[in-house]
Amino acid sequence: MYRRWLWPGLALPGVLWLVLLFVVPFYAVLGVALGKVDPILFQPVPIWNPLEWNVGWLNEVLSRLAPGGIWFDVGVRTIVYVLVSLALCLLIGYPVAYYAARHAGRWKGVILILIILPLWISYMMRMLAWVNLLQADGYVNRFLMFTHVLSQPRDWLGGSASTVIFALVYGYIPYLILPLFASLDRIDRSHLEAARDLGASPWSAFRTVTLPLSKTGILGGAVLITLPMFGDYYTPNIVSGSPKTSMIGNQIDLYFHGGPQPTIGAALTIVLAAFLTILMLYYMWSIHRAQREVGAVGAL
Repeated sequence: MYRRWLWPGLALPGVLWLVLLFVVPFYAVLGVALGKVDPILFQPVPIWNPLEWNVGWLNEVLSRLAPGGIWFDVGVRTIVYVLVSLALCLLIGYPVAYYAARHAGRWKGVILILIILPLWISYMMRMLAWVNLLQADGYVNRFLMFTHVLSQPRDWLGGSASTVIFALVYGYIPYLILPLFASLDRIDRSHLEAARDLGASPWSAFRTVTLPLSKTGILGGAVLITLPMFGDYYTPNIVSGSPKTSMIGNQIDLYFHGGPQPTIGAALTIVLAAFLTILMLYYMWSIHRAQREVGAVGAL
């Protein structure tokens, strides 16, 4: 009896924490998104009974996100920003994680500390520091003009898509490197030695052994950074603040804090959550398939 209830008892505080800080607030958002709006004050009237929920606001949000809708460009822009940022994070982060796991030696701990170190500082403070660096008379423009890359200062903060993407990469890349490092560090070196003994070149061994075995780390890191990127609103606000770089998160923030109908913001939150749930289900399916493949190989 003691062993039967030990682990459920230890998990109980975490379960209660999730219920209080996720399930309850999410249900409140559902109640607002599927509720009504006061016709006079234009304030949301939540409906808590699922049998009385109104899907009209969800249909309104989907029509705005559809081609020709007023949010279609924002939706496409968000997807492009996230995909480009993810690609850049992988191009930059994978070599760093690979070097730290395979070739850093005694410097492995130092590299990990340097990766984690920016996380000790507030995200907003780090973004504000880049705002100072990217101003017209900031050090970035000064350096680029000194090296003759630019002939005149560039307006980095005036609605530049590249600035928003750069800020997303800078803000989230540590969360990609860490799971990648853990995945690469767990790969048994005997697999690589076997590939080399069979005549594989270093590149071929990496492509056929290391890369497939690190797939779970790649997917885990990708999910870890893309999920918050899709809902990010403060990064575009801080480094741009222009409607030209507005993302889905900015629209949600607008309708919750400055717009006339928080109900639309809540409905947009539900649609975004459903989209992210699909990505999470794909990740879980991929992990399950990878584990089955590894188990099959081990059985052989």
